[in-house]
Amino acid sequence: MLRGTWQRLSGWDVAVTRPLGLLLLVVACVLGFVALSDEVHEGETQDIDERIVRSLRRPEDPALPRGPWWLAESARDVTSLGGFPVLSLITATVCGFLVVARRYRTSLFVLSAIVTGWLLNSVLKSLFNRPRPSVVPHLTETMSTSFPSGHAMLSAITYLTLGALTAQFAEHRRVKVYLLSVAILLSVLVGCTRVYLGVHYPTDVLGGWVAGLAWALFVTVAAKGVRRHSPALREEAHRPVE
Repeated sequence: MLRGTWQRLSGWDVAVTRPLGLLLLVVACVLGFVALSDEVHEGETQDIDERIVRSLRRPEDPALPRGPWWLAESARDVTSLGGFPVLSLITATVCGFLVVARRYRTSLFVLSAIVTGWLLNSVLKSLFNRPRPSVVPHLTETMSTSFPSGHAMLSAITYLTLGALTAQFAEHRRVKVYLLSVAILLSVLVGCTRVYLGVHYPTDVLGGWVAGLAWALFVTVAAKGVRRHSPALREEAHRPVE
């Protein structure tokens, strides 16, 4: 009897507690983003934002970044990992792999989740319409407004969503940890380069990270729910890759 009760409680924990915990994290991220965006809109963060951006340039010439000569070029290379062309290629590659592996529904879900997140970023940028930093010269080209950082948010959406969804196919915990760690590292590096290159304020990047994380967590919860109610998706998830 006790064993049966424990099994029921364990099943409830897996089915309810974990998704509920993820949803609470989503709510926390959304509230954090709202609070941050309110501070940005009121100009409360402008002074500290500008100080940080200036501190990354040499005092004698704001056009020159601090650090060795190769760091700026490396930052431009890394920041491209959060650009639309690279993220589109990565998304297409992963979705193509899922199609080849005959996980058609999973591929469609992944593509829809990421593209919808990209559209959300466009809506948020248009809504806040924050100008780019003007206190230092930009070290790379820009084409949109500043808050939230598109590179930070899109990289978080893409890498964290792909990392979380592909980790669900992994059997060993160490593989899951590795996939998620790489996804987080890429998102962090991309966001940091945006500030170093002078094209975003730190709060732009922070806002992009928080919004991207919220979307990735929401997609993870949605994937669990859809798979639980879809026999076809459950069958795909357990089908070995041929």
